[in-house]
Amino acid sequence: MTNPERDPDVVTCESRTDTGGAADGVEIMTPREVPLGGLRAMTVRRTLPQRQRSLIGAWCFVDHYGPDAVAETGGMSVAPHPHTGLQTVSWLFTGEIEHRDSAGHHAMVRPGEVNLMTAGRGISHSEVSTPATTTLHGAQLWVALPDGSRAVDPAFEHHAPPPVSGPGWEARVFLGTLLGHTSPVATHTPLLGAEVLLEAGTELALDVDPAFEHGVLVDTGEVQVDGTDGVAAAAHDLAYAAPGRSVLTLAAGAEPARVLVLGGPPFGESIVMWWNFVGRSHEEVVRFREQWQEQVDGETLREGWFGRPVDEPLPPIPAPALPNARLKERR
Repeated sequence: MTNPERDPDVVTCESRTDTGGAADGVEIMTPREVPLGGLRAMTVRRTLPQRQRSLIGAWCFVDHYGPDAVAETGGMSVAPHPHTGLQTVSWLFTGEIEHRDSAGHHAMVRPGEVNLMTAGRGISHSEVSTPATTTLHGAQLWVALPDGSRAVDPAFEHHAPPPVSGPGWEARVFLGTLLGHTSPVATHTPLLGAEVLLEAGTELALDVDPAFEHGVLVDTGEVQVDGTDGVAAAAHDLAYAAPGRSVLTLAAGAEPARVLVLGGPPFGESIVMWWNFVGRSHEEVVRFREQWQEQVDGETLREGWFGRPVDEPLPPIPAPALPNARLKERR
């Protein structure tokens, strides 16, 4: 998914070892709403990046949307746009999205199945909800690539993780290892990504890597992070849990809950993120933008650095204007 903001934030992310002032190492981040398009637009709820925290592990972007009635919002229609230096992770709860990219991949995003696209040195892609979709509901996530991998060739992986379950809970592990299941999807830093369903009143203790920091994105219900005595996260909140714990306990309230659990070790590198690009400097981001704009010719996307998605009918999205200043750090 593209960042749809007309004036996207400039974000320089630096590694940090403190807990950001979180009580007991847990803090709650609330979303801001961003329209994905014009007046009749689907709205996404963005919880990462934020001013106080830009990454959780290598996770650098969290958009959460729906459930949206496609007849009212028009659904998702994200025309060709570029990416560099990251991986996109698409996860749906309801609906279906058609994906096309310039590395030759044409695939569907369906509930309970993860699509991971590696942009690497540069890729372009589009995402459009299918005509049969009446309700669209899911999350779009980005992962920053470490310096040693950010210039790899573009790639794409699909995986349908099997459900694992126990008393009052069910989970699907789409990245990394959790609850005795390991995803086969390749990542360039250690990562965790899983959907967890909790029945009302259920408390689930997750054995996790103490070197990881974690994010718990609440889709529905209310969840206490660190158990019944922990910090409460309401629907659409993102709870951050600092490294150092070997058990992450989730407790559902009076209603069933669904969450995404994300994690990874602190990234340890500074990145500059602007629009759809992840780079390391102002000059690099400027170059990425120029390379994309060289391909955009009105409603036509020329051949170039980012390539063209296969059999793409939609015109490309031009890059927004850069700020009238050097891209600066945000801490």
